Amino acid sequence: MVPGELTDEELMLAYGGGDAAAFETLYSRHRGPLFRFLLRQVREHGTAEELYQDVWQRLITARERYRPEARFSTWLYQIAHNRLTDHWRSLSHRPPAPEDAVERAEREPDPQTPERQLSAFEERRRLQLALEELPADQRETVLLRLEQELSLEEIGRITGVGRETVKSRLRYAMDKLRHRLNS
Repeated sequence: MVPGELTDEELMLAYGGGDAAAFETLYSRHRGPLFRFLLRQVREHGTAEELYQDVWQRLITARERYRPEARFSTWLYQIAHNRLTDHWRSLSHRPPAPEDAVERAEREPDPQTPERQLSAFEERRRLQLALEELPADQRETVLLRLEQELSLEEIGRITGVGRETVKSRLRYAMDKLRHRLNS
């Protein structure tokens, strides 16, 4: 089989066995979504870059120990979640977002999106602002569910909470987003 036709789990096992091309395919599949996830969490490009590199380094270090007990994306975002947790613990408090955070995030290239029209840009800007107003745990849950399309169980494994807690976080977050976007 060609690397592009293999599942993420098969690619990771191949990479653990020494197939560098399998890593390249995994990296190309997940680099954009993972970086955008991290950037939206920390809201600062340099910090997101550092965390992004750390996540991939941890994946490389763990390649021979990888076991497909869950989807590869669940495992990858568990590493990202753990790295974010370490990052926040290292700070005495969570700093406020820079005033130009939304504009910085919007400048990040997204190869999967066609050219943007002004009205679409404004809608995304409103959504980004609304997401930033959410508590960190609700924002993370929404991003994992909507952008990464992870199941409630996978989100629970990543964040270390039960399925019902994930459901509650999603419900509260979606209610807040609806309210904010309809006002």
